[in-house]
Amino acid sequence: MKLQKLLSYVRRAVDDYHMIEEGDKIAVGVSGGKDSICLLIALKHLQRFYPKHFELEAITVSLGLPGAEYGDIQALCDELGVHYSVVHTDIGQIIFEERKEKNPCSLCAKMRKGALNTKAEELGCNKVALGHNKDDVVETFFMSLFYEGRINCFAPVSYLDRSKLYSIRPLMYIPEWECRSFVNHSGIQIVKNPCLADGNTKRQETKELLLELSQRYDNLQGKVFSAIQRSQIKGWNQNEVE
Repeated sequence: MKLQKLLSYVRRAVDDYHMIEEGDKIAVGVSGGKDSICLLIALKHLQRFYPKHFELEAITVSLGLPGAEYGDIQALCDELGVHYSVVHTDIGQIIFEERKEKNPCSLCAKMRKGALNTKAEELGCNKVALGHNKDDVVETFFMSLFYEGRINCFAPVSYLDRSKLYSIRPLMYIPEWECRSFVNHSGIQIVKNPCLADGNTKRQETKELLLELSQRYDNLQGKVFSAIQRSQIKGWNQNEVE
């Protein structure tokens, strides 16, 4: 995938759900994986021509696990001209050593979001951009159904009452393979996930199940995504977006 196509996906999502307004200061959550790298690059290039002016901050929440190096992210941010912050935490130690969570992903996500939002507030941001792609949307829908018994999914734009921030998901129209293609063709170095549970999670199980089902049902992801957009799940129906 080329930059122009990446920008077209992001511009459409931003416009469809009014993700960016004049004067926004947006914190981009950058884990160093392919999705967050795509998000950072896309928003920086969008900033150059989008009619509504906005500022960017890049933030990485370090879990405190061995093996994570963020020098390549710093170099990318320097190249793009985006201020970069690393928030050092003990989340990894708390989850894997102190609490020894058997299913750590939910707690880890909450703690990482908390640290990210706190830093975003400190930097004067009013929005946080997260790198969820189209696959993440469909997987989250099924995970909510399978594990919680709910018809639910995160929204393209959400208001976080406690922090007074909005979270936005500009990559929501992009299939995961296209994010991977963009990063591979760009030659950008990504940060290997040091998480001890990587590849052995409920999300991975759901991803593998959907891959199997997609071989039997044509355009499964597209149909489910469209159904979510037409549903009554909060924040998804474009006709209700102000």
